[in-house]
Amino acid sequence: MANTKSAKKAARQMVRRTEVNKTRRSAVKTDVRKVEEAIASGDKNAAIAALKTAQPSLVRTAQKGVMHPKTASRKVSRLAQRIKAMG
Repeated sequence: MANTKSAKKAARQMVRRTEVNKTRRSAVKTDVRKVEEAIASGDKNAAIAALKTAQPSLVRTAQKGVMHPKTASRKVSRLAQRIKAMG
């Protein structure tokens, strides 16, 4: 357990940040899943619309440090490739 005042504060902050990060990570997973479902259904317009929602969400989580920037970039790139391949 934290002993110093600063360590106790850091522990409190960590709990709050963990909650925020979980929420962000969950929202990104939901956005990515919506894109994948649109791709699976074969609806290219819906997939493009879903990607336009998911892309800023992925980039934002990378900027906030929840996800590595290259991971977010890779996910956006792969989703875009799959949409492009739909023809």
